[in-house]
Amino acid sequence: MRVYLDHNATTPVLPAVLEAMTTVFRDDFGNASSVHAFGQAAKRRLEEARRQVAHALGAQPNEIVFTSGGTEADNLAILGLVRYDTRPVKHVITSAIEHPAVLETCAQLEREGVEVTRVPVNSQGLVDPDDVRRALRRETVLITIMHANNELGTIQPIAEIARLAREAGVWMHSDGVQALGKTPVDVNELGVDLYSISAHKIYGPKGVGALFVRQGVPLGRIQFGGHHERDRRPGTENVPGAVGLAAAISLMQSDFEQETARLASLRDRLEHGILERIPNVSVNGRGAPRVPNTSNICFRGVDGEALLIALDLAGFAVSSGSACSSGASEPSHVLTAIGLDRKDARASLRFSLGRLNTEDQIEALIEAVAEAVARLRALAPVGDRV
Repeated sequence: MRVYLDHNATTPVLPAVLEAMTTVFRDDFGNASSVHAFGQAAKRRLEEARRQVAHALGAQPNEIVFTSGGTEADNLAILGLVRYDTRPVKHVITSAIEHPAVLETCAQLEREGVEVTRVPVNSQGLVDPDDVRRALRRETVLITIMHANNELGTIQPIAEIARLAREAGVWMHSDGVQALGKTPVDVNELGVDLYSISAHKIYGPKGVGALFVRQGVPLGRIQFGGHHERDRRPGTENVPGAVGLAAAISLMQSDFEQETARLASLRDRLEHGILERIPNVSVNGRGAPRVPNTSNICFRGVDGEALLIALDLAGFAVSSGSACSSGASEPSHVLTAIGLDRKDARASLRFSLGRLNTEDQIEALIEAVAEAVARLRALAPVGDRV
């Protein structure tokens, strides 16, 4: 038995999504920028996908820019807005637990002379809107705070932060890659000006995402070439990818409430079972609003990588943190930001559930984790045993 429990890293492509894409590859393969019939057939598929994505987000079709994924969407939102602002001194506010797609982009802006404030989070991984308010300056161009954290699953108070931004006359971006499909998303209710999503986190294909850009936001391009995507993202449009993203969103919407409730029940059973069976463990971010599929658990006295490998050998695929940071020698910046020391951060694993997971799999996982933790603790040096 092999069980996949790393859905925050990526998800399998659903058969209906693959079928929707296959019809484009086979029948509507034209270049959507071409004026002949083949090109116009592809253009129709692209624009229908754009309408579907826009409807799901509560946006207008002309506010959707297709990208190669969440990372490009984040880069386009942040660089495309800040670089084109004309004020002599520019300032950006973000949080300490953002995805590298945001943190590294902000670091690049710092190298270009932009000032960046990284507001802290509390022990549950939540940003305090008052910290954002206190960080605001006359020079602030943009606030960029993720909607849901990829490691903890915590949901940030985006609507409240967006109200602060609007009152201050500052643009607001949110990385929604881990939120879409797990918590309701309506860009108007959230009040954001820019919002990033990715297909492969919601059972769509890799290599495609989208950026919501509210009408009137002065977003410049960060790539150069043709006039695609209303001059915001040049390059031949990925029509099969856009159709795949739209199909994945449609499937997500069809049973959203039922599936999120099911995932929350499975996650709660997983946490209860582990806390009941294994001493000296804790759930990182517990008590905060969280997406229903994510649990990050600290197993004190155990090396997280060793536990991850033990579980993989037992047939369970889990994660020690962000897939985009795998191989990093430093502990998770998210876990240290919530107050864990390096040892406890390294002793933590992320379990992210999905559509194909069942109650029987969760029960088997609890048993496998309990056995692996007991074995690893027994092998640990005397001073590290708990």
